[in-house]
Amino acid sequence: MSEKKILIVVDMQNDFIDGALGTKEAQAIVPAVIARIREFRAEGGTVIATLDTHGEDYMSTPEGKKLPVPHCIKGTQGWQLRPEIMAELEGCQLVEKPTFGSVRLPGIIEELAQGTNALSIELLGLCTDICVVSNTLLLKAHYPDAAISVRRACCAGVTPQTHEAALATMGCCQIDIV
Repeated sequence: MSEKKILIVVDMQNDFIDGALGTKEAQAIVPAVIARIREFRAEGGTVIATLDTHGEDYMSTPEGKKLPVPHCIKGTQGWQLRPEIMAELEGCQLVEKPTFGSVRLPGIIEELAQGTNALSIELLGLCTDICVVSNTLLLKAHYPDAAISVRRACCAGVTPQTHEAALATMGCCQIDIV
């Protein structure tokens, strides 16, 4: 039996990089994300990417009422992964999620990890303080014995302050911040 290494690329979509909810910090991490995906794949790891996915009715949803900025509407340019990141993800599984954390990820990882005696999960992407922290803690709850880490240089939050707060929260929950 061997160790299964999985990289989760969270929501590296146009709307979070330079679209409706984009930030200069999100734009700045794109080269590091691309480099990490390449490196991880070269090491033989499995890469999965999530896609924040909303419908045309977004503004009438509970999230839309609290965050009234239409974003990641399925099929739009903003919903698409950044092209240079999508090129690195060729052949990887893409997981649409209608909210911050994907309840499908644990099952997908369970299937991938069958027959292994150790599991290592690394997360990176956007936004540290919403979707990265949500997915990380969800996976920690499902896999308490797995080595779970978040790559600081490959994440950006809504603000630099909330990015740091999310990293601190994950660290308190025994997530390795690398």
